[in-house]
Amino acid sequence: MAKRSIENRADDDDNGALTITPKAVCYIIIKAREFAAKDPVTEPDPGSNPSDDNMISVLEDHGDDPVAQELTTFISDLTEDEQIDLVALAWLGRGDNTIDDWPSIREEAARAHVSRAEQTAGYLLGMPLVSDFLEEALSLFGHSCGAFEFEQL
Repeated sequence: MAKRSIENRADDDDNGALTITPKAVCYIIIKAREFAAKDPVTEPDPGSNPSDDNMISVLEDHGDDPVAQELTTFISDLTEDEQIDLVALAWLGRGDNTIDDWPSIREEAARAHVSRAEQTAGYLLGMPLVSDFLEEALSLFGHSCGAFEFEQL
């Protein structure tokens, strides 16, 4: 199946299979990669001037991580159906199922959905390879984030 740029996607390409736009998923993929790139905290309570310690704390996984906050807010702002699709895409991308199983995967995600978006975001951010899973699932639907990633650079 040829990959389509997310910009060239017609609204009805997936016959209603996805309620979340590929562009939104690509944004989440990029932000999830930024979040996953953090190092473990070496200095839990840095008291020095950031310029003196080469801004090392910016690269560490502190509780007030702005990328995590941005992702949580973005996912919280999605509709319930979009959040369900996002979880279902992550499950599909794990490789446990095939694209033919999409309706049942989505149905299972709908049953498991918790109406509090923070829990959906927390669940996805707790998944170590979520960006890879989402990217793989999008590719199964024939979408690529290449153009979106290029725009973000």
